[in-house]
Order: sequence, then structure tokens, then C-alpha cells
Amino acid sequence: MNTAGKARGIAIGAAALLAGSVLLSACGGAGNSASSAANGPESRPAAMPEYGADHGAAGAAGAATTVKIVPSPQSLIETASLTLRTADVRAAAARAAAIAVKAGGYTAGEHAIAATGRHEPGQVSLTLKIPEAGYQAALTQLAGLGKELSLSQQTRDVTQQVADVGSRVTSAQDAISSLRALLRRAGSVSGLLSVQDQINSEESTLEALLAEQRSLSHQTSYATVSMLLLPVVHARPRKVATAPGFGKGLTGGWHALRLAASWLATALGAALPFIVLAVVLGGIGYLARRRLVRRRASQSAG
Repeated sequence: MNTAGKARGIAIGAAALLAGSVLLSACGGAGNSASSAANGPESRPAAMPEYGADHGAAGAAGAATTVKIVPSPQSLIETASLTLRTADVRAAAARAAAIAVKAGGYTAGEHAIAATGRHEPGQVSLTLKIPEAGYQAALTQLAGLGKELSLSQQTRDVTQQVADVGSRVTSAQDAISSLRALLRRAGSVSGLLSVQDQINSEESTLEALLAEQRSLSHQTSYATVSMLLLPVVHARPRKVATAPGFGKGLTGGWHALRLAASWLATALGAALPFIVLAVVLGGIGYLARRRLVRRRASQSAG
């Protein structure tokens, strides 16, 4: 075989080898495509959800269904009793009333007891209403108006009572609304009268509950301070006993003499009208007796 034949044979062999390689590649790709088609989305296992995303969704659902319980504020009735001793009772009472007004409150009552004697001046009792917000600050100022003798504070929790009254008010209002709806559907006169009687009874109950509700609201909004203002009592001066002696005896004797003269003058003054009357009557009697004696003497001489 010449050189040209050998070159042609080599070229034909290389072409055949290249064609085989291409055919094998095509068959492999087709097999992979078929396998992929056989194992499509329907045959592949479902992807597992990620833990973080799943847990966050569950947390959001739990937060959406959780009910928050908001505690209701306490309803408290605050009272205080304060006793002070002060030099000027009237001025202290006026300042106490001014403190209550400045805090937003008012004087609910005032009672003054007049003085019974020079050494027993009068006293004043006050009832002050002070808003809860400024109660403690105002009480501190009131205690500084004099010398504190006593202070007592009481707190009563009426939260349950306030809630109960509010619930009963709502129930009464609902009952009245239902009865009024029933009144419009009543077909007979007796039925109308019966329903109206029930409405009147429920309205009376509702009015009493509303009055109790207003009273509780006022008591829990304003603290009550009862004040008693006492005056400063000055002690009576004690007499200093002196030792006995000539001077004291002379003073005592002179005092006794003056006292005796005073009694004697009093007795003389009381007896003087009777003495004058006795003198006048005695003079009249003496003159009458003298005339009688002269008349008898003249008759005897004649």
C-alpha cells in the first residue's frame, strides 16, 4: 500500500471513531432525559419544611389566638383622722380649707365649739374631701398646721363591690330593654299592664343601683380627712406660798379690819331705814304723851 492509501485509511478510521463517540453521547443524554422524565415532580419526595419557618408560623398563630387579661384598677376608699393642737384654731381651720381647695377638693363640713371659759378656748372640727391624686401631699400639709396629737389612716378595697354594682346596672338596663321590646308585642290590655309593672319595678331597681354607683364613684375619687383642731391651753399661774411673819400678820389683820368694817357698814346701811322709822314714831309718841300730861295738870289746877 502506498503512502496515499495509508493516509486515506487513517482518515476513515478517525471518522468512524468520532461518529461512535457522538452516538454514545447521544444515547447517554437520552437515557438521562428519560430518567428525569420518569422521576418528575410527581415522583420526587416532598421537600421537608425548614424548622425556622415552620416554628415562626406556629408562633404567629399562637399570638393571634392568645387573649390578654388586663387587670382592672383597684377601687379604694381612703379616710384619715387627724388631731392637731394649734395656737390659733380659726386661722388653722381657714388654712386647712385652703389646702383642700388647692388640691381640687372642698370642705364638706365644719363645726365650731365655743369657748366655755377664759382658760378653755374653743375648738373646730373639719371634714375635708380631697381628690385621690393629691391626697397624700395634702395630708402632709395639713399635719404641718400644728402639733400633731394623733393621725390614723384607713383604706377599704371596694373593687369587687364596684364591679358587682356595675354588672347589676348592666343587667337591669338589658332587662328594661327586653321588657320594652316585649311591651310592643303585647296583645292584650292585661299583658300590657303586667309588662309595664315589671318595667316600673326594674326602673326603680336601676335608679337605686345608679345612686349606689354614683356614691361609690365619689367615695373612690375623693379621700375623706376628718380634722380636729384644739387650742393651746395656758396653765393657770400658781400662787407662791409665803412664810408666816409680822408683815403677813399685819396684812391679815388689816384685811380682817377692812372686812369687819365693810360688814358693819353693810349692816348699818340695812338697819338705817328701820332706825329712822323708830325715831319718828318715838318722837310722835313722846309729843303725844307730853300734851296729855299738860292737859291733866291744867285740869287739876282748875
